[in-house]
Amino acid sequence: MKTQKGFTLIELMIVVAIVAILASIAITVYQNSTGKAQLSEAFTIVDGMKTPIAEYYNQTGNCPATGSNGLSAAASYSGKFVAQVDVSPIVAGGCTVTATMRNASISPRLQGKTVTFTLSASSGTADWQCTSNADATYLPATCQ
Repeated sequence: MKTQKGFTLIELMIVVAIVAILASIAITVYQNSTGKAQLSEAFTIVDGMKTPIAEYYNQTGNCPATGSNGLSAAASYSGKFVAQVDVSPIVAGGCTVTATMRNASISPRLQGKTVTFTLSASSGTADWQCTSNADATYLPATCQ
């Protein structure tokens, strides 16, 4: 009787199919993780601005505009993935802080997207709400 050595063609094809399935799952998970990391830069930059904005609003009742009242120009609040951060007043009272993502060197699904933080200060406490036009896959649970 002959003894068989090595793998058959079917066995090799099954292994290749399994590796392809695992690779497609891994690529998707990697892209989502990369997008989340890129978008988190907007949250980091804005977190550093929240306290001074809330303090200024509580003291004056007005929203500080970027480029004045102790805040730098909008383009100076930027990073590797964030193009700029704008601060503007809202009619009903409070401020909005909008971080705009870059259009290049960033995940295609995040290009030009914005994350908006809204300050509604009532009775001396600052309450920040988050909204975004980015895909919910990339947003933290507090901003969905």
